[in-house]
Amino acid sequence: MRIIIFGANETASAIAAEFFEDHDVIVIDSIQKNLELFSRLDVGVICADALNIQELKRAEIEDADVFIACSNDDESNILACLTSKQISDAQTICFVNKKDSLDSINYLKDEYKSSYAQCIESVIWPQRLLVQEIFKIITVPKAVDVENFAHGRARLLEYRIDEDSELLNKKLKDCCFNSEVLVVGIVRNEELFIPNGNSEFLLNDKAILMGTPVGLDIMAGELFEKNEKVKNIGIIGGGTVGFDLAATLEKTHTKIKLIDNNYERCEFLSQELKKTLVLNASGTSLEILEEEEIGKCDVIVAITNNDEKNLLCSLLAKQLGAKKVITRVSQDTTVALFERVGVDVAISQREACVNEIKNRIIDSRAGIIATVERGQGEILEIQLKNNFKTKPLCDIKVDNPCVVAIVKRGSRVIIPKGNTEIHPGDILLIFTKSEHVTQVKEYFNNAL
Repeated sequence: MRIIIFGANETASAIAAEFFEDHDVIVIDSIQKNLELFSRLDVGVICADALNIQELKRAEIEDADVFIACSNDDESNILACLTSKQISDAQTICFVNKKDSLDSINYLKDEYKSSYAQCIESVIWPQRLLVQEIFKIITVPKAVDVENFAHGRARLLEYRIDEDSELLNKKLKDCCFNSEVLVVGIVRNEELFIPNGNSEFLLNDKAILMGTPVGLDIMAGELFEKNEKVKNIGIIGGGTVGFDLAATLEKTHTKIKLIDNNYERCEFLSQELKKTLVLNASGTSLEILEEEEIGKCDVIVAITNNDEKNLLCSLLAKQLGAKKVITRVSQDTTVALFERVGVDVAISQREACVNEIKNRIIDSRAGIIATVERGQGEILEIQLKNNFKTKPLCDIKVDNPCVVAIVKRGSRVIIPKGNTEIHPGDILLIFTKSEHVTQVKEYFNNAL
């Protein structure tokens, strides 16, 4: 696949690093110095103006499959997508940094059916992606990752095994999970593996489970959450993401405290947020955190634009007794480090953007519908051919480790067991390691 990226910045670098090994990637920017960021990657670079049709032709955009505009300027991204669409059939992805830009594109699409707006097929607002990721994790107590499938009829949850977990030091075959839940993966020391019946849950492992929402809710109540509910949430940082997260959480039955050290920003926040207590203070002040009883919060979200500040706020909140701490990080490489020193969930905005492109555009063509554990695991969606012979799942022998986690048959969602019969036309959701994707796809696409 040929991918052209407009805008040589950190976001573009993360996208290029993800895709250059398997795809032909070209980066365009009008400033030569910016392109030096890509010298370590095997990608093509062109110093040119992506708004110039002749320059786009020089980049052979006519042969491009995907055009990604992710410069720091919304207007340039919009115009670049419109320009590229005039001379190619490439699928366009437009990044926007301002809500007004997103609203304008959606308005033109929905109200006027504008041919210009239709040239922008996908719009990514990174801050909104981050809010959505955090919101999903907040609303499921103790979960460190949440993904939904089959229009909400199937779900993936990830839990960390702590000292109080009933799964600690138990083998998988000795655990009593209900029939609507499957354990599809275990992460140990940041490495993912597909478990078998003799696999044991150890301290600080992360268990990855898939099943129906009802089945997972029952399992969570029995093993992880003990009927806990998120009632009190603290947000440190009142920027765009902090504001949007608080506004989203106000639609739930939770008490919210938001701390920001900018007085003028707090005035704005207190006027716009109707159910949030806004505090003008420093989130790194131990005195303030103690005074506001941050340690009694069910969830703390450290979401400033500074990684060091976020880490300090998170560790202070954790030390004071906060049950769950979610931290924003700017560098993908520091996610594992933050979690290693005590942060429950570290989320990278860039990683969320890359995953969105992978899931929505790139991997969807390859049958991959989700990526977990920073690309170590993939969830495939494969429909069995009409000439497939009905057989129980236990008779399907795959050389590479994988788990058939969900079977979609018409409007039904089935959590399969070994004796579950698999029919022609069934759609399978299969969990496997990224390194085995090609072989697993080949097996099921050719299975009879």
